Order: sequence, then C-alpha cells, then structure tokens
Amino acid sequence: MSNSFGEIFRLTTFGESHGKGIGGVIDGCPPRVLVDVKSIGNELARRRPGQSGITTSRRESDEVEFLSGLYEGKTTGTPIAFIVRNEDSHSSDYAEISQKFRPSHADYTYQVKYGLRDPRGGGRSSARETVARCVAGAVAKQILRSQGIEIRGYTSQVGKVRLEGTYEAYDLSVTETNAVRCPDVVKALEMESLIKEVQADGDTVGGIVTCVIMGVPAGVGEPVFDKLQATLARAMLSINAAKGFDYGDGFDAPLYSGSQHNDVFLNDQGTIRTKTNYSGGIQGGISNGETIYFRVAFKAVATVLKEQETVTLTGTPTTLKVKGRHDPCVLPRAVPVVEAMAAITILDFLLRQKMYVE
Repeated sequence: MSNSFGEIFRLTTFGESHGKGIGGVIDGCPPRVLVDVKSIGNELARRRPGQSGITTSRRESDEVEFLSGLYEGKTTGTPIAFIVRNEDSHSSDYAEISQKFRPSHADYTYQVKYGLRDPRGGGRSSARETVARCVAGAVAKQILRSQGIEIRGYTSQVGKVRLEGTYEAYDLSVTETNAVRCPDVVKALEMESLIKEVQADGDTVGGIVTCVIMGVPAGVGEPVFDKLQATLARAMLSINAAKGFDYGDGFDAPLYSGSQHNDVFLNDQGTIRTKTNYSGGIQGGISNGETIYFRVAFKAVATVLKEQETVTLTGTPTTLKVKGRHDPCVLPRAVPVVEAMAAITILDFLLRQKMYVE
C-alpha cells in the first residue's frame, strides 16, 4: 500500500477512521521554519466534522500533537511526526458491514487485495485519513506564503447548482463566510438548500471544488512524466470521492479553435506574460508565471441512508441499510483538503528545483 506522497517534501500518513488516531511524518521540511500551530489548528477546523448542519455530526476536536521535528516553535530539518487522536468513533454502527459489502465503497476491493479489512468507518480508506494531509498542507502553506504563493479553494458546484465564469469573477475572501465555502453568497444558499434537501431524503450529492494558486514563479515542474499538472492530478485524485480533474480550460478547451485558445505572449514592463490564461498557468508541464487554476470533481458520497442491494462476503444476495453519521455532501470539507494537497505539491516542486529561498 502506498502511504507516501512527494519526493523532497514527503508526507507519509498512518491510522484508521476508528483507530487510536490519524497521524503522519513529514520528511524533507526545511529547517528554521517558524511553525504557527494556531494556523494549523485553523486549517484542521475547516476540515473538522460537525462544523455545520450540512456535514457529519461526528464530533472531533482534531487537535494536532507534534511528536518530533520542532524545537522552540521552529522546524529542525528532521522528520516532523504528529498525531491527531480519534475521540468520537461509534464502531458499533458498523457491525453489520463486517459481513456485507457497501455499494461503491472500498470494502470489496480491500477484501480482495488484502484478505481482510477494517469495516469500522472504512478503516484506512476513510476520508478521516485526510486530516493528516491538512496538517502537512498547513505547514507547506506557511512556507509558501514566505515565497509569496497563496492557495485558495472554493466550492464552485453542488449537484446542478453551479457558478458561472472563472475565479476572476468572484471575491474569494467571501468563501469562508458560509457553510458551503462558495464565494457567491446567493449560490451558496442554493447549494446549502440542495444539500439539506438530499440529506432529508437520506441521500447524498456531489459537486466540484475549484482551486487557485497565485504567485508560483515560471519554471516550476518537470517535462514528460512529472509534469506539474500530472502531479497535481495525482494529488487530487488521491483524495476520497474525487472522480475527475482538469486545469485551465480543461474539458472546455475543445470548444475553441487553436487561434482562439492560444495564450498570446506580451511584455508587461519587462516581464513576459500571457494576454489570456486558457492554459491555467501551466505550459508543457511547467508553470509559466500566470495564476494556476484547476477543478476537482467529487462524486456523491457513497454512504446513503437508504436500503440498497448488495452481497455478503460469500456472495449471498442481501440488502443493507447503513447506520452511523455521514456527510450528505463532501464538498465543504473537501476544500481545505484540496488546498493542502496543492500546497504539498507546489512546495515539493520548489524544493526539488532548489527554488525555495529562506
């Protein structure tokens, strides 16, 4: 099982949904970085369950405990180990699942691959694992800010309710003012209403998270197999429930001719820039200095509170109606996870290319 991501700034995570806790080890973090633990707590609070009426009611304080790698508030250059304890797991809710496969979950595939699985909340396949990513992402974000790089994610679609236009049409500072994390307050209300509607029906709904990375210098990324967008795609598609990724104009690109879609170069007071940004800040797998933006599509959460057909471990047809506390829509809590994985990816590339400056 691959539990690590990154080459220089490398995160390895451990833990299960209903185990002692979720944790990680960050290797390759530069030394002498002042770590703002309060800021890390704020990032975890954005991902934390039970934060609103449209998320799971599971209650976790999600307080991070650093075990190594910090001295007097600064990184030492050695591995940073941390853990976030699980406090509110109801393992009894999953007793029936130990003998049945939940539709569209990792139950069957884990069973086939390993010969056993932890049915409590999905075990290692649970989205609870992403708490470790948010810790590492928060550390990465602090380093990136010192380099003038900012990352902003937001919910741009829930079900059929979607924002029109690109990120430039919205005030992204509004994103954290509503439970859905949408920069359009009117659309946010529509999205929240839709989530509550499917929640009341025991169902779930998916959507899209858009992420914007500002301030990345030109020259970040590798040709061919380690293209910047390819690594970002790998990072995003490793997130639970992620089903699709595109950057720049993405799947809208075929709507334009080559002459319409080309990003024309210009000289902006001595700096080479592009007149438009259909490329999403990346050309040939390498950043061109423009704003990087991409979208991640998330499916509706597979756990629904409706009776469904399935089979037992031996293949006997049966039905299943799950219990427990689950998100009716993953989008609001996925935003900080998308940002975290983007931060880890960009910082890793900067360190690989020795473009990080103290």
